Amino acid sequence: MLIKIETTEEQHRYNISVGSNTLSSSGKWAQKCLGHSAQRVVIVSNDKVFGLYGETVERSLADAGFAVTVWKMRDGERFKDLRSLDAALDSFAAAGLTRTDAVVALGGGVVGDLAGFAASIYLRGISFLQIPTTLLAMIDSSVGGKTGINSKFGKNTIGAFYQPKGVLIDPDLLATLDRREMTAGFCEAIKQGAIGSIDLLGKVAALLEKFPIEHLSDHFGDPKYRRSLAAIVADQVAFKAGIVSGDQRESAARRDRRSRKILNFGHTLAHALEKVTDYKYFRHGEAVGYGIIYAAELSKELALSDENVVKLLNDVVHRSGTLPKLDNIDPKLVIEAFRFDKKQVAGSLQMVLLQGIGKPVIISGDDIPLSAHLSALKRLIAR
Repeated sequence: MLIKIETTEEQHRYNISVGSNTLSSSGKWAQKCLGHSAQRVVIVSNDKVFGLYGETVERSLADAGFAVTVWKMRDGERFKDLRSLDAALDSFAAAGLTRTDAVVALGGGVVGDLAGFAASIYLRGISFLQIPTTLLAMIDSSVGGKTGINSKFGKNTIGAFYQPKGVLIDPDLLATLDRREMTAGFCEAIKQGAIGSIDLLGKVAALLEKFPIEHLSDHFGDPKYRRSLAAIVADQVAFKAGIVSGDQRESAARRDRRSRKILNFGHTLAHALEKVTDYKYFRHGEAVGYGIIYAAELSKELALSDENVVKLLNDVVHRSGTLPKLDNIDPKLVIEAFRFDKKQVAGSLQMVLLQGIGKPVIISGDDIPLSAHLSALKRLIAR
């Protein structure tokens, strides 16, 4: 299945290929995306992912005529930093990459974010390709061209909008993920369902109900589960691609329901939780899971939506799996961390809330009293 990213700038248009058993032909796919001018590629990955899929991708790229070099970063959100970025750039130079060569990101969101940003600034920008290996990366971070690293003043606060030349998604790779990684990905899918439509959300809820996450290891042996999961991946990618195509660089002026800002639903709290725990406690999607419920609670607090929306989202998030406990997290520190959020516009935080499922609304932080934030956060912790 091909899903197109259609931007106003023709040179930034590309295809997202979703299909099973595609890694062995990744070399031919890369050649088609890059053209015949690219001669060298650097695969950016980590030890765990490369141990699973690296040999297949490396061999396929070499068979397609590329000179292949591999650079592996350390695994974890806290390693998406300036030090890793510098090491990646050094590896590009050592491999002799030129302006016509490319970077291939093989891994989850951390790998894709760092590899894409490194590609965007090396020689003022070279081509890169995304081969995401986690559910979260497949449906979210690999689609849309947001790249970046974390800094001491917040998550993804150093980065660039830089579109890949192509994205290759093989849902079969999800069979190697542990339950926690799948929970993180499902939370991201719930987020997109909440802002997308009751149909998009309902498909995720139905899958989680029919195939409980507690028995995840058994599900991948069921062809019905694999087909249903692959269909959800395709639907989620198509939804995000539609939003990104209409607002590639997340225009600061836009506040309508097709603004790219709506994809930040649940992320204000998520990024704050990650920051106050030094990016070591939560997987990104787990923090988003809490962010979804928090945003729903805040929407209710401001009388934008009702308890039914809160209950629905709370139930679906809990079906996705057990999230890390919030017991030792100080709500005031979390609220303080909001000021580091990159969604600030003209000095005010832009919050994405809900008027109902599929009805996102962007609210200025100036219009939300501190008491409402604290009340919503306390109810979240109580839940």
